[in-house]
Amino acid sequence: MPAKKQVKDEPIGEGFDVFVHDGDKAFGAVREVAPHGRPELVVYVENAGDFTVPLDAVASVHSDKVILNCGKLDYRLRRAIGHAHEGEDPRIP
Repeated sequence: MPAKKQVKDEPIGEGFDVFVHDGDKAFGAVREVAPHGRPELVVYVENAGDFTVPLDAVASVHSDKVILNCGKLDYRLRRAIGHAHEGEDPRIP
């Protein structure tokens, strides 16, 4: 059973899709929740690998989706998010 952690009154689970805006295309997925008891997530970003995200950067959680507050994210992570979908065929939804 995947680990879950309560944030913003909703549990976050491994495998949840991660977004910076609800309704956008997911840029990655949650790989770990509160690793070693630390208040953070490990998020896999497409085309970039794993990044650590502080739990206070989580804006909301619903429907197996985690929405992050982009203003609370590290520059390297914001840059990776911007490149997450490079190389995809734009004709494929």
